[in-house]
Amino acid sequence: MYKITTEPIDVQAVNDFVKRPSDGAVVTFDGIVRDNFDGRAVRSLEYEAYAEMAEKKMADIGAEVRNKFAVGEIAMVHRLGALGIGESSIVIAVAAPHRHAAFEACAYAMDRVKEEVPIWKKEFFDDGDAHWVNQN
Repeated sequence: MYKITTEPIDVQAVNDFVKRPSDGAVVTFDGIVRDNFDGRAVRSLEYEAYAEMAEKKMADIGAEVRNKFAVGEIAMVHRLGALGIGESSIVIAVAAPHRHAAFEACAYAMDRVKEEVPIWKKEFFDDGDAHWVNQN
């Protein structure tokens, strides 16, 4: 599952999607909108992307993760549009027979998403200022 959506992400559904009877661990990263950045109060975020390319890049990263780590299923879902504080912007779930591989693969996948996937984030601050953020 490599998906770009404008709907709220069902974290449990992403987690459940990757589970198999042969797995001993599922590690799920839930990236949420926080209320601050660099000492400034954040009101909300907005994400934009070239959705088709982003989904392809996420699938490529999934294949890379499978080749690098002993893992099973991988899922990545990123939300676009306006998000409020506490909402999930990205969920990555990785299942594996052993926890170490699942933890390492999930962290690696998130780092690769930030490096490679064409998604842009705009932060809106309480003081009325807003700016695009370099995600890398």
